[in-house]
Amino acid sequence: MIVETATPDDLAKLLAFREEAASWLTALGTDQWRRPYPADKLLTTIESGVVFMVRDGAATAATITLTPEAEDGLWFDHELAEPSMFVNKLTVARTHSGQDLGGRLLDWAGDRAYRSGAKWLRLDAWTTNDALQRYYLRHGFDHVRTVTEGGAVNGGPRVSGWLAQRATRLSADHGLTDLTTSHASGAASSGRQEVTG
Repeated sequence: MIVETATPDDLAKLLAFREEAASWLTALGTDQWRRPYPADKLLTTIESGVVFMVRDGAATAATITLTPEAEDGLWFDHELAEPSMFVNKLTVARTHSGQDLGGRLLDWAGDRAYRSGAKWLRLDAWTTNDALQRYYLRHGFDHVRTVTEGGAVNGGPRVSGWLAQRATRLSADHGLTDLTTSHASGAASSGRQEVTG
């Protein structure tokens, strides 16, 4: 499987991914991603070069957003002073579930973040999705805190404020072939991100 930088042509696929994931999550009993995500915000994120697609032949197997910018109101200033990369919208197609592709993609992200000079790989997960939180804990993340104040990018109250992090590290074990244009997109210490988990 290969990792490529998403292009505007991937917008429809990414929106469909989110709908598929929302339906699956609803069946599991969580309200995660029930609200549609604005296509214009997603397109802006794609155009900024921080959205990546995993291809398995002709099929799109997964996607991840990896950005040096943090969403406002989640991380303290002293945390933002540490070079970090932030994971968002990690989604695996149902056709590729059960293969720990998400875990491999987190390892790819940690490797990319390390090469960019980041100390931490950080994320904000859905506050009420206990199974997702346990998933990240199993993949080496440590829970930092849960933030419930504030609003969501797509409207309404904040719903993705379970914060976790793990140290970045080199990893060749993910088994993904990286065809992105740059392995070092530069870890930033502050900023605002358009997209959240």
